[in-house]
Amino acid sequence: MRDKGGPQSGYSQDVELLSIGTEPRKERADAARNRARILAAAARLFAVHGVAAVSMDQIAAEAGVGKGTLFRRFGDKAGLAVALLDQRERDLQDAILSGPPPLGPGAPPLERLVAFLRAYAEFLDENLELIHLSETASPGARYRIGAYRLWHRHVALQIAAARDDLDAEYLAHVLLAPLAADQRKALREEFTLSRVQDGLAGAARAIVEQPTTGRRRPSSSRRQRSSSRGRQGRSSTRRGGS
Repeated sequence: MRDKGGPQSGYSQDVELLSIGTEPRKERADAARNRARILAAAARLFAVHGVAAVSMDQIAAEAGVGKGTLFRRFGDKAGLAVALLDQRERDLQDAILSGPPPLGPGAPPLERLVAFLRAYAEFLDENLELIHLSETASPGARYRIGAYRLWHRHVALQIAAARDDLDAEYLAHVLLAPLAADQRKALREEFTLSRVQDGLAGAARAIVEQPTTGRRRPSSSRRQRSSSRGRQGRSSTRRGGS
């Protein structure tokens, strides 16, 4: 097991996280105003009526823009949900990258991991309808959106910083699985937020504090070489069958 309080839990990991996100493209002033007006209108309507009950026509009317502008800008209601969530997720991202510990840098990896799982569970409950819409827009949508890739990378980095003998990439998916919006929506009445948070914290501690296997995970370069050999083998098989 690695030193849980070492520097690997701090700056270098957070710089890596920054590379995952992308800065929003620069917009003309009028386009930026339209975007802000649309997002504000959607937020108001969603808060009053619920996400499912609000149509794109209603949002366009509330924002004072044409329906064509709305659809060109966001595609559909799921795209609008992603954009609205992006604004709200930035606060959580900022807390991870530069906020105080244990959520931000400076705490041991396990404590940062637990703090994130608790914080995201709360964020999920506060924005459940929007997140559910964005994650279920199409099969596998949850795993393609940038936010999930950022959360997954952060969780994997904390696991890897605490233990170098675990499959951090896979276990990050394991810990994030109970935070899927469709699961939370289905089980919300049965499991309170505090119960979910405590359960996730316990699962994270059990994973990181389990007895060591005595084996180190293969380095990324070794995994890449192995993957490359596998791809070459598959490629030659396809060519041979053609």
